[in-house]
Amino acid sequence: MKYVPYYRVSTASQGKSGLGLSAQQDIVQRFLKVGDVLLDEFVEVESGKRADRPQLAAAITHAKQHKARLLIAKLDRLSRNVSFIFSLRNSEVDFVACDIPDANTLTVGIMAVLAQHERELISERTRAALAAKKAQGHKLGMPNITPEVTHRGLVIRQTNAEDNLANRQAAELIRLYRKEGLTYRAIADRLNQMGYRTRRGQAFLAMSVKRLDGWPT
Repeated sequence: MKYVPYYRVSTASQGKSGLGLSAQQDIVQRFLKVGDVLLDEFVEVESGKRADRPQLAAAITHAKQHKARLLIAKLDRLSRNVSFIFSLRNSEVDFVACDIPDANTLTVGIMAVLAQHERELISERTRAALAAKKAQGHKLGMPNITPEVTHRGLVIRQTNAEDNLANRQAAELIRLYRKEGLTYRAIADRLNQMGYRTRRGQAFLAMSVKRLDGWPT
């Protein structure tokens, strides 16, 4: 059986927990049987609030091209993200989760409904809490915005604009792969295989990977 592994990590610091990239890779390796083939891996580096999943889309495309199954280390780690669940359900690609090998399209469909219901409950509880605060005389809304605060916000937005999102994600991956002992050349090859590019749209080289490795966390 051919598999395309898909992992999701939020930050490089998660390597210290049981949900880091290395831990998920170990789970996948233990799942494989003799004769199984592991194709290119796809790693999503993002916060839990992001709705888009570019690496998931790439992994699904890769699995279709090679007539392989999408392999997920821990479905329960991703099951609260509605976008992920619906993308997986509607992908028309066979998948297997190492922690729930019997999961299927019906399973993830139910997870999507439950996840959406949980989001609605949280929103409802938040509105109720705000209404209670207002009834108690608390002043709600934005705090007084001074010129200094406005200027600081502008500086932050400019800095964020300069720090390309894809490069931020690549930098997190570089730190994870460095912890695993990979060379800058090997990391560059992996980033290029996953479709990452530099700010100028060029393929990664060992030197550009080393430069990103020096970014502040």
